[in-house]
Amino acid sequence: MTMPFSARARLALLSLALPACVLATPAQAEAVSCPALDTAVQVAACPSDAELHYTFVGYCSDNARLYGRDVMTCASFENYKAVKNTALWESGDGAFSGYLDCNVEPGVLRAAKAVKMSVERKSNLTRLICDYDNDQRMVMRTKASCTVDAADCSAGECRASCE
Repeated sequence: MTMPFSARARLALLSLALPACVLATPAQAEAVSCPALDTAVQVAACPSDAELHYTFVGYCSDNARLYGRDVMTCASFENYKAVKNTALWESGDGAFSGYLDCNVEPGVLRAAKAVKMSVERKSNLTRLICDYDNDQRMVMRTKASCTVDAADCSAGECRASCE
């Protein structure tokens, strides 16, 4: 006796789905903490003065209306340089990244300690934010849902749980 086609198809699908169900494990929360900046790596070079002058003219000229008229930044080249003279850095494991200030010596940046941790959720993206001394910030972007367990880094290690 042979099985009808639809029964064979159901049996085949069941044989594929059953091992997947058995091997599936419940999602485990991953503990994440702010990275130490002493192991961070500078990924991009700091802009030269010529590059900053070029972007200053483009950002603060008549085309500034496209950028929302950032009055304080465009008040002078010194203000612009204080805001825009940054380079991309990554944590040692590459999970966190941020644009750190090129006006601050790398040794001072590496010695900065984490101050607080926060989380922002926008549609399906979570930003886990670590703020450091000297107004530096590193961010981890993930699709996982994260909650901050300990936000104050001065009392110890700040941490979050991501699922």
